[in-house]
Amino acid sequence: MAEKRDYYEVLGVERNADADTIKKAYHKAAIKYHPDKNPGDKEAEEKFKEAAEAYDVLSNEDKRARYDKFGHAGMGGAAGGGFSGGGFSMEDIFEQFGDIFGGAFGGGFGGGRSQRSRTVNRGSDIRITVKLSLQEISEGVTKKLKINKTVACDKCGGSGAKDSSSYATCTQCNGSGYVITVQNSFFGRMQTQSVCPTCGGQGRIIKEKCSKCGGEGTERGQEIIEVKIPAGVSDGMMLTVRGKGNAARNGGVSGDLLVVIEEEHSPELIRDGNDLIHNLNITVTTALLGGEVEVPTIDGKARIKIAPGTHAGKVLRLRGKGLPDVNGYGRGDIMVVVDITIPDELTKEERKLVEQLAEQPNFKRASGVESQNIFERMKNFFR
Repeated sequence: MAEKRDYYEVLGVERNADADTIKKAYHKAAIKYHPDKNPGDKEAEEKFKEAAEAYDVLSNEDKRARYDKFGHAGMGGAAGGGFSGGGFSMEDIFEQFGDIFGGAFGGGFGGGRSQRSRTVNRGSDIRITVKLSLQEISEGVTKKLKINKTVACDKCGGSGAKDSSSYATCTQCNGSGYVITVQNSFFGRMQTQSVCPTCGGQGRIIKEKCSKCGGEGTERGQEIIEVKIPAGVSDGMMLTVRGKGNAARNGGVSGDLLVVIEEEHSPELIRDGNDLIHNLNITVTTALLGGEVEVPTIDGKARIKIAPGTHAGKVLRLRGKGLPDVNGYGRGDIMVVVDITIPDELTKEERKLVEQLAEQPNFKRASGVESQNIFERMKNFFR
């Protein structure tokens, strides 16, 4: 499968483009690749869908913020984000963004139709939180989630009608789904178009309702949904699974499932971006003489060498042992910050030995120790 192009590149706009610029760029691309102008051209059709997908994200403040921070993974990645991942059809695009095309194509907004598409009901979104350990974040994971939601009525298949013959054309809008109101004003006669209040934009009404759902087309139920979470996600990141939210009334389009990531606290490793920090306590003798110690990693333990004369605040780096970048740009490191444990009490024999050491030349002055505190030394390390 071809790698997704950057949404800003698709629309040909800068990353700091405002909403009006993005809308104009989409209008230009949509007109250029519109199916009516390119009949039978599969490449143009794909570009038309690609532009709609880019506009769907960049025209929405929340989606755009997630995309700017996490890239395509923030839109769901393998979890099904975006038009192509969620199976949006050409009808869906015309329905959602048709007003942008204006009257450029036969007075409607797609396929040369002479009237607007009927309104399609949309179910509400569902937001859930998924807790992940550092190991799950490191490797990526597929979660099976049991979701309580509205589902399509199993008796009528979501239509809300008793059977296929239980419909009638709406008499108020004559099947168009819209009504036109003409009003006189100071500027003359003004004509407005709105969704038909009788059929809700459906263009038809139900004569005989389903006995189980009472014409709603939905009922309460459960669904087990598999969500593939990519490696490298972070706390607060939200993935979108298209069409897995609540079912819509009368066979409409289901809402989305919004999966919010919550990172489980680790008692030994502190996350800083893709890097991990471990505070290591060593004894005075290990600091003086050196030795090997064990430190935690994401998937177990690692042994590292402590050089003789190691000072408190020294930072040791385990390269590539941190978390992967969510967009695939390598892995972070584990930084081991050394601290030296001083005994609270000494035995008489220990005190005597320390007093003897205190008389030795190397213990009479704090040579080789920087005056900076631990935080200043860490900042210099990262610089």
